[in-house]
Amino acid sequence: MAKLELSLACWDYDLTRALRDGTVEAEGVKLTYLTVFPAENFQRNLQFKEFDVAEMGLKFYVSTLGLENPPYIAIPVFPVRLFRHSAIYINSASGIGSPQDLIGKKVGEPFAYGHDGAIWPRGIMSDEYGVPANSVTYYVGAVDKTLRRDFAPFLPQNDIHVEQIGPNETLDAMLESGQIDAFYSGIVPPSFLAGSKKIARLFEDYRAVERAYFAKMGIFPIMHTVVIRREIYEKHRWLAQSLVSQP
Repeated sequence: MAKLELSLACWDYDLTRALRDGTVEAEGVKLTYLTVFPAENFQRNLQFKEFDVAEMGLKFYVSTLGLENPPYIAIPVFPVRLFRHSAIYINSASGIGSPQDLIGKKVGEPFAYGHDGAIWPRGIMSDEYGVPANSVTYYVGAVDKTLRRDFAPFLPQNDIHVEQIGPNETLDAMLESGQIDAFYSGIVPPSFLAGSKKIARLFEDYRAVERAYFAKMGIFPIMHTVVIRREIYEKHRWLAQSLVSQP
């Protein structure tokens, strides 16, 4: 019996590299592995349903479930699971010394409100530190000159204040200059990587904080899952099991 030929769009993770190089094969399936940056992947799928199987931000997937005809079905495969206390950056001169100091501040977020790497920090700040999601103003847009996206398929709720930064502005530069006070992002600010003393993490010893969070909550945060186009799944119900199972 001929194998089912499918495209799989996913970033080049260590967890998926065996699928990419052919060391591991899903039973009954011939996968063409396409290496696609996550934000681009999500856009191409949600707008055009371009790939048969794809990495998908969990927030984006959950949001599709409210549509009249949800286009995807997720399988319990998570190419990205990360603690996100480390993903909260501050301008060192912003006066932010504790999570509660974020209240009333200007917070950057890559691309659009709802970026997966910002959802967990926002929830943690609200649930663990009493910083409601609607207590800050969000500035969204390009991280730097190379990381720009204009895709925002799901709008925030009415009590969230979001400002779009200008086409010649970047969140990295705004954080370093103090135009924004903080930055929730799974993408490390380039200026921070370059050693800027004007940018710091809110939790300097973030590993200890994340270990304490896991000990208390027992949660290992899911960032991205893997989805199958629903019409393909409906024709080949065995496919979900095949993609999840070890050969």
